[in-house]
Amino acid sequence: MSSQKAYIQTFGCQMNEHDSFRMMEVLGREGFEMTPDPDEASLILLNTCSVRENPENKVYSLLGRLRKLKAKHPDLIIGVGGCVAQQEGETILKREKAVDMVFGPDNYFRLPEMIASVRRGERVLMTKWLPRTANHVQNFVPEEWVEGGHVEGCKAYVSITKGCDNFCTFCIVPFTRGREVSREVDNILREVRDLVSRGAKEIWLLGQNVNSYKAHEVGFYELLDRVSQVEGLLRVRFTSPHPNDWNNCLSDLMAERPAICNQLHLPFQAGSDRILAMMNRGHTIEEYLNKVRYMRAINPGIEISTDLIVGFPTETDEDFEGTLRVVEEVGFSQIFPFKYSTRPNTKAAKMEDDVPREVKEERLARVIELQERITHERTAHYVGTEQDVLIDSANPRLRHAMNGRTDGFRPVTVRGGDLEIGDMVRVRITSANQHWLEAEPLGVHAGA
Repeated sequence: MSSQKAYIQTFGCQMNEHDSFRMMEVLGREGFEMTPDPDEASLILLNTCSVRENPENKVYSLLGRLRKLKAKHPDLIIGVGGCVAQQEGETILKREKAVDMVFGPDNYFRLPEMIASVRRGERVLMTKWLPRTANHVQNFVPEEWVEGGHVEGCKAYVSITKGCDNFCTFCIVPFTRGREVSREVDNILREVRDLVSRGAKEIWLLGQNVNSYKAHEVGFYELLDRVSQVEGLLRVRFTSPHPNDWNNCLSDLMAERPAICNQLHLPFQAGSDRILAMMNRGHTIEEYLNKVRYMRAINPGIEISTDLIVGFPTETDEDFEGTLRVVEEVGFSQIFPFKYSTRPNTKAAKMEDDVPREVKEERLARVIELQERITHERTAHYVGTEQDVLIDSANPRLRHAMNGRTDGFRPVTVRGGDLEIGDMVRVRITSANQHWLEAEPLGVHAGA
């Protein structure tokens, strides 16, 4: 077992994936090599998520298996980071003796310090938040880490906000990611330009509530406008916005600016105003739908995805039928549906979880069945059309074929042509299955 190999297991969302890449950068500067095999690692980190119940359960299950590996290799360092670490803290150290360090999302730049402490024989708990400034502006990416970030193929992630102030009654994020702060504009733009200089063609702007960004007098509209004009950047995406902070000006900017992708992930969570009020979402279904109707009117090709919850406390059949009506009207390209589960510290945890499990499962199945039909219909409409596809990887099964994404984030396999990762190629869609498109290149590279 090498003395300087690290393995990172990531649970949850794109924000966690980005954090894992940051950890890799920190460890790389300390001389660690990354390995896909935990058996050969001297350091194993679990970057956890507690937004849903299942990822949390998976963490404890994996820790149980790692006990055996630790028994064989006593010098192995095991760390738990991320949201479960922030939530559970010292409980993890007490429950899992194989764990050497527990650290929250604000502390992964301090990994060298933590590792040094473990090597001195200490067990480490580091879950304190960074100081929150009065104006809610904080460069939570230290200046020495703004440049040199991770480029994955031709894309990269840039965090612009951290934490959340919405306090939806079902959501644990304000307790595990902290209160909301935004980065300075110049701090963000420096990172974007550096990533583009090192090959990034597509940038994802990240935040728990990305469109509530505000640093001094600059809001999300102005930031998105500036990022979209960075020279050499072909595409900009962002996730996840909140409906309350979405407005028609942002829809106009998306329609006008070619580099801003026509793809929007806009969670609505439930199709009942009564349930939305209990969730503290701050909007009605009609307000949500009016924003969607406007953006579809000016930008008919936009692809919209969403999150939704079934079985929230007191949800009736009538409430659930409202959710189905929203899914039907909007015609989402993709949905991420979840059965409600109680999360600690949230206001909803004080409510009786009174929707039976079998009812939640039946409602979830109905949502998925409806979305499968919508997905099939929307995907079929692409056949015969021309699309611009950004090539992001080689097809793992087919020779002389590359994979990429449309502007609307539809996955495409392009057969033939002399293509490389980072190429923007004009294609004709030749066929479609439920979720994937097949295409032939037309030999015209757009914008590359």
